[in-house]
Amino acid sequence: MFTQMRALLFLADVVLVLHTALALFLAFGLAAIWLGGWLGWGFVRNRRFRIVHLAGMAVVALESVLGLTCPLREVESALRVAARLGKAAALYRGGFIAHWLGRILYYDFDERVFLALYLAALGLTLLAWRKVRVRR
Repeated sequence: MFTQMRALLFLADVVLVLHTALALFLAFGLAAIWLGGWLGWGFVRNRRFRIVHLAGMAVVALESVLGLTCPLREVESALRVAARLGKAAALYRGGFIAHWLGRILYYDFDERVFLALYLAALGLTLLAWRKVRVRR
């Protein structure tokens, strides 16, 4: 039982780290595209990088428009519930790193704030396709 609980918590932490990595890729990727376009960084014109970035931004914006919770957050929550953490999960989410990544990643703002931010980020990503051209 204890081993299963630890395995579920480990998987929840893995999902949280992947979720954080995705959020960082989208946020810093957008900044890198604009800054890299200005400074001449070649990788920001890579078609594969840009398509993956645009797809990620579009999915996040679409989830927000439709009022959906991110599937990665749902999986992480389900794993923590399956580990039977109950009330303790609300006090301290997994280990030290998982706890702080969760605090950084999951803010408690009005959903309209996120909707506006995600749509603005998607708009800037689409604009970057025109201003910072992708290599053929």
